[in-house]
Amino acid sequence: MQYRELGRTGWQVSEVSFGAWAIGGAWGDVDDAESIAALHKAIDMGVNFIDTADVYGDGRSERLIAQVLKERSETIHVATKAGRRLDPHVADGYNAANLTKFIERSLKNLDTDCLDLVQLHCPPTDVFYRPEVFGALDDLVQAGKIAHYGVSVEKVEEALKAIEYPHVKTVQIIFNMFRHRPIELFFKEAQRRKIGILARVPLASGLLTGKMTRQTEFADDDHRKFNRYGESFDRGETFSGVDYDTGLAAVEEIKALLPDNATMAQFALRWILMFDAVTCVIPGAKRPTQAEDNVKAADLPPLSAATMAQIEAIYDKYIREQVHHRW
Repeated sequence: MQYRELGRTGWQVSEVSFGAWAIGGAWGDVDDAESIAALHKAIDMGVNFIDTADVYGDGRSERLIAQVLKERSETIHVATKAGRRLDPHVADGYNAANLTKFIERSLKNLDTDCLDLVQLHCPPTDVFYRPEVFGALDDLVQAGKIAHYGVSVEKVEEALKAIEYPHVKTVQIIFNMFRHRPIELFFKEAQRRKIGILARVPLASGLLTGKMTRQTEFADDDHRKFNRYGESFDRGETFSGVDYDTGLAAVEEIKALLPDNATMAQFALRWILMFDAVTCVIPGAKRPTQAEDNVKAADLPPLSAATMAQIEAIYDKYIREQVHHRW
C-alpha cells in the first residue's frame, strides 16, 4: 500500500481506502458479520482511512466501524458526513443547532469524543455561499467535537467555492473514468490550496466493475434500482449520471485496454490514482474478497500515456456530452 498526504490534516492515508456506504445498506443485502470481516481485511492490507456518513443505514455503518476499531491497534482515520438527515434537505437546515445535533449523534455512533473528519454531505449549492455554516463548523472544532472538516459535493463549482473557506481541508467529489471535469480547474486549485481530494463513486455505482449487463436486476433495497432507466439522471449521482446502456457500451471498449492480471474495477481505480491531486479513492466493499480486490488496485503499475489517451477518447465518444458540463 502507498500513502498520500491528506491536505493539511497532517495525515498520510492509504491511496486505496474504504467507502462504507454499502455496509450501511442501500446496496442490496448486507450482512454485518461480512461487513466487519471486510473492514478487517482492508485494514490488514494497509487501509487506514474509512469514509462513512450518519445516514448510511441510519447510523449502522458508523456503529460497525466503531466495533471494528475497538478490535484494532492501528491508527485508523474515520471521515463521516452530516446534513442528509435533514427533511426537507434545504440550505436553511444547515445551521449551528442542527449541525451540532448531527455531530453529537455521530460521536455516539462512533463511540469517540472527537470526530476525525466531518464533511458536509452534498448540501444544496446555496450552503456554500453562507459563511455562517462554516463558522459553525469552526465552533465545533474549537469545542473539540471535530478535528477537521471538509465537504462532499455534487458539482465542481461547489468544490471551488468551498475551498475559498480557509479551514476546509478536504473535498469529496465524483471522479472516475466517466467523470473527467474535476481535472480541468479544480485539481489545480486544490493542489494550490493543499486540499485533500477523496474520489467518491470511483466505480460509477458498479458500472466500471464490468460485471453489469442489460439483464442485471437490482434488489428492491438497492438504490440503483431507482435509477436503472435514468429516472434520477439529472442528479448525477447513481452511475455518475451516465445513461445505463451508454455506460455499458463505454465499458465494453474500456475492457479492451485491461492490463494482464487486472480486473476492470482495479483498472478503473488505478486510472484515478494516476492523478497526483487525488489523495485516495474510496470504493465500497461488503465482503472481504471485495475489499481485497479493491486494495490490489494499488499494486498495478502506472498506466501508459497511450492508455490514458485511449480512455480519454472513449470518454469523448460516449460520455462527455451527457455529463461533462452538468457537474
